[in-house]
Amino acid sequence: MLRALLKTMRPRQWTKNLVIFAALVFDKQLVDPQAGLRTLAGFVIFCLVSGVVYILNDLADIEADRKHPEKSRRPLASGKLSTTVALTAAMIVLALALPAGWLLSEDFALITLGYFVLNLAYSKWLKHIPLVDVLTIAMGFVLRVAAGVLLIDVARFSPWLYVVITLGALYLGFGKRRAELALLAEMANSHRPVLDGYTIPLLDQFITIVSATTIIAYSLYTFSAPNLPENHAMMLTIPFVLYGIFRYLYLIQVTYQAGAPEEVLLSDRPLQISIVFWGLSVLVIFYLL
Repeated sequence: MLRALLKTMRPRQWTKNLVIFAALVFDKQLVDPQAGLRTLAGFVIFCLVSGVVYILNDLADIEADRKHPEKSRRPLASGKLSTTVALTAAMIVLALALPAGWLLSEDFALITLGYFVLNLAYSKWLKHIPLVDVLTIAMGFVLRVAAGVLLIDVARFSPWLYVVITLGALYLGFGKRRAELALLAEMANSHRPVLDGYTIPLLDQFITIVSATTIIAYSLYTFSAPNLPENHAMMLTIPFVLYGIFRYLYLIQVTYQAGAPEEVLLSDRPLQISIVFWGLSVLVIFYLL
């Protein structure tokens, strides 16, 4: 039962919460032990709250998931985990996570609560509205970044990073919708009603727009942010971002993957290598140059 509960909390999707560390890394505080511990604690709290969100989402979608070729194997949809146990566990975890967030920072706790409420609204209403569903997902990433900023004493965190995170999240969101539409075909509407408001050509246009603007926004960040080296060395990271965006687009349109971005992140070796090289280059530029 505990294993089924943990699977329902979807630990693989907790990788999305890594953006909480953006403020720590890009404000050059990665070597500050206190800031690091506070951010790590915030990451754990967001993972717990995210797990509660996934439990409640699966409870709300249990009938639709039973019709899905893959999601029907989820613990709640398959009957391996009872709804009573899942709901009780969600209440207990939330009762522990929110007070812990308050002990870290009142503002962080409010952001965490806002994230939780936003996701409740998403599970109940917003995910059924075309465009609003993906915009809500992007807002969740922005709130994660803002939570990381509130945990430490930030000196100069470039607003361009908020723009990049927002556009990148939209790119992943529209990519996920396209993959779902291609996978489910005529059954798409019965599984996720919002897919009835999309078409593959429309999603391809959205993906083109947000991928191009993500590249532009990130490029502008690399030479305009106030805390970067004056030699513009950060621009050397642009090729890794380009490859990551192009690789994800390849996975969407050629291999028909990316229905779950976190699964792609944990399984696609070329994308992982690109992210590792990007991360290493950022660390070298920020902390060694």
